[in-house]
Amino acid sequence: MTDFLQEAKSLFTYTQSMRRDFHIHPELGFHEVRTGGIVAKELESLGLEVTKGVGKTGVVGLLEGSKPGPTILLRFDMDALPIVEDTGAEYASENHGVMHACGHDGHTAMGLTVAKILHKHRNELAGTIKFCFQPSEEGYNGEEMGGAQMMIRDGVLDGPKVDHTLSMHLWNEKPVGWVGVAKGPVMAGAEQFTIKLIGKGGHGAAPYTTIDPIMTAAHIITALQTIVSRNVAPLQSAVVSVTTVHSGTAFNVIPQEAELTGTIRTFDLDVRKKVLERFDQIVRGVAETMGCKVEINMQRVTPAVINNDEVAASVQRTARDLLPDSQLDTSSYLTMGAEDMAFMQEKVPGCYFFIGSNNKEKHLDYGHHHPKFDFDEEALIRGSALMAAAAADMLK
Repeated sequence: MTDFLQEAKSLFTYTQSMRRDFHIHPELGFHEVRTGGIVAKELESLGLEVTKGVGKTGVVGLLEGSKPGPTILLRFDMDALPIVEDTGAEYASENHGVMHACGHDGHTAMGLTVAKILHKHRNELAGTIKFCFQPSEEGYNGEEMGGAQMMIRDGVLDGPKVDHTLSMHLWNEKPVGWVGVAKGPVMAGAEQFTIKLIGKGGHGAAPYTTIDPIMTAAHIITALQTIVSRNVAPLQSAVVSVTTVHSGTAFNVIPQEAELTGTIRTFDLDVRKKVLERFDQIVRGVAETMGCKVEINMQRVTPAVINNDEVAASVQRTARDLLPDSQLDTSSYLTMGAEDMAFMQEKVPGCYFFIGSNNKEKHLDYGHHHPKFDFDEEALIRGSALMAAAAADMLK
């Protein structure tokens, strides 16, 4: 049996250097021109058939095995976040205000490493590997599709038609050595909402002459918290969070309008339906009671990421064989984080798994999207090895 872990270890210097280069030069969603250029060049150097500009700045590379068989898409996201880095690392971002604060630099580096490993073993593969380097996983803004949808629109799941997908995420909530491969839902579906309240402004000293949108907003914020506590069963999961409140310009003026924004997270479609119905009822009911007009805009960001049972079982078997010393979590590991890989897994059976990456002894345990986020680079070895081995096992 091929020792993919040893091969990943032998390529660690390459993986680390690529990761650090991407970290020094982060790029926001749909601006991954330098990153995508390096990815394309590295894939072309292996002799892969490379297509650029898939989903604006995405890159796709095809690796053909020696025999016909299914096509597996391996997804790696490339984009960074609009965050000022505060790690003090020698490889800290040189693009001020932009930072790889979620591990996508590691994902891209692992993707290139996996390409090297599987290219070496291409004569052992019965099928095709489609390397998908995706832009703008973080980039949803309520108006434009994210990277996964853009790539689907541009045909990433076609020509050759994709039969299965594999994707992964470095996970700083768990230590190096932990691996999460679960069946069923693993990441939540997400909605983004905006509530606009229109009242009647006036003097702060004469509130009885006004219709106060701030008071209305306060009642709505409080009432929305009853959805999860009183309408969702305790053994089911949902989140309703109001995350911004904008209103007013002066201390002595009751404003005309207020605006709230936030997010809803669910796994189950029936729970989602119930939460959205109660959300609408509560917001409109409170606004009417308080005398305000209301406008609600609800945008679906992503569905839930749901792993196919058979594909997840295959990755679990590979993980047990490849990483016997790891803490393999095959229970229903769930996170309320959202991921646009869900759009691909809606169309093609796949498995999204997690690679533990924190190390408290090295002070590498800040959460994702934190200005001090960084991870133990040993996780790159495990992630590369597991992705390569899982793909190879599915094409044997």
